[in-house]
Amino acid sequence: MSLTLRTISREQHLAYIQSLPSASHMQVPAWADVKTEWRSESLGWFDSTGQLVGAGLVLYRQLPKIKRYLAYLPEGPVLNWYAPNLEDWLRPMLAHLKRQGAFSVKMGPPVIIRRWDAAAIKSGIQNPDVKRLRDVEATHIEPRAFEVADRLRKMGWQQGEDGGAGFGDVQPRYVFQVPLENRSLESVHKGFNQLWRRNIKKAEKAGVEVVQGSYEHLGEWQRLYEITAERDHFRPRPLSYFQRMWTALNTEDPNRMRLYFAMHEGEAVAAATMLIVGGHVWYSYGASANHKREVRPSNAMQWRMLRDAYALGASVYDLRGISDSLDESDHLFGLIQFKVGTGGQAAEYLGEWDFPLNKLLHKALDMYMSRR
Repeated sequence: MSLTLRTISREQHLAYIQSLPSASHMQVPAWADVKTEWRSESLGWFDSTGQLVGAGLVLYRQLPKIKRYLAYLPEGPVLNWYAPNLEDWLRPMLAHLKRQGAFSVKMGPPVIIRRWDAAAIKSGIQNPDVKRLRDVEATHIEPRAFEVADRLRKMGWQQGEDGGAGFGDVQPRYVFQVPLENRSLESVHKGFNQLWRRNIKKAEKAGVEVVQGSYEHLGEWQRLYEITAERDHFRPRPLSYFQRMWTALNTEDPNRMRLYFAMHEGEAVAAATMLIVGGHVWYSYGASANHKREVRPSNAMQWRMLRDAYALGASVYDLRGISDSLDESDHLFGLIQFKVGTGGQAAEYLGEWDFPLNKLLHKALDMYMSRR
């Protein structure tokens, strides 16, 4: 199959994404408007009949002082990763990006290698010899994903420096997902562990109410998010980021981003943002107050978001990143513990891959990033 690659319009790009069952929220054209500090471009792959068969959102970050760029395709490009002629897809992309002044290309193939169901993760947590998710036998392995990795290596792509622990990647390599396809809501609820079911009931009894917010409630979201950032020691994004995200994504599709609040006695005690692209729904950011945790607002909110995702006909509810640590003393352990209670599955992606177009500049960037 002969393929040609060229810049496409946002309209073409969006129409292509809308024709698919789903794609990453970082590969929709509007994501470029969220990431204003990057220059962006939509790329399209065309087959010999002139049909658009793949697309990619490229973000370009300029190096300080020189007109050379890091080209980044977060959780993309969106193409047939299992195509036997993968080289024919990626070579023209590299040539195009080089012409655009890129010295290095980073991409995140949306390809899942392994999945672990909740039972497998639980047994891993209970086993004192197991420290990492990858030490647990996977419930499902995708052999074709290993072939993709081999092809990329043969082409000269390099995998993230950390050897796959998931932290050298900009996007999470390990995520937690609740599959919804061909399941009843009742079976999803039954899949929750006892603690989750108890907490959902507790929230209901306490009178926790989950409501949807809109743009004008982003200030209230920010208040809770900054409380969370202080508690969990991370640097919060500014309110302007979420306002831009809301405006950009919901202008593209009025149902792309949602905001939820868990209310108790008239007060917002937890909040979350949700993103929707086709059949894939993500819980993207979460926040909660330091008080009233005993009324379990976060469980109530997740259950409502899951039900809404189900009502939208979603095939998967994605709780986004987890660390692969199963060590209870690890500060990130609580994250997997909370998410595993939903009875879903952990999934490992292929991770992010780099192609140095200019080895010297690529190495300089690596050193610069490692010092930060």
